[in-house]
Amino acid sequence: MTVRHDHAEKSDLTRNQALVFETLEDADTPLTAYNILDQLNAQGLRAPLQVYRALDKLLDLGMVHRLESLNAFVACRHPGCDSHTAVAFTICETCGKVSEITDAALVSSLKSLTVGAGFVPRKTTVEIRGTCHACQTG
Repeated sequence: MTVRHDHAEKSDLTRNQALVFETLEDADTPLTAYNILDQLNAQGLRAPLQVYRALDKLLDLGMVHRLESLNAFVACRHPGCDSHTAVAFTICETCGKVSEITDAALVSSLKSLTVGAGFVPRKTTVEIRGTCHACQTG
């Protein structure tokens, strides 16, 4: 699935960054850095550090997201989401499918909670684990 990103162009990426991004973009499920390295071995990526450097830059550009609970990465599926302070993911525990959700009401609620606590968030990632519709009906 190819997604247009408003925040960065693929042509601006280094070779390694582009390879890592394309691998994540083509993946059906989140990938760890070592999964990415295994898939890109034939293209000359041999060291984990090459993948981690590319991932760090892609994270900075808002082109990928890190799923903390899985210690894995997904390509951003929501153009322009680098401008949002909060993003949520649903993670199916049966098939591993991850969906990205950006919701204004969620952002507003989280902002109210943090302001009330005297805290200024930089970025918020919410991970919701459960069972997707396809796995419920399949």
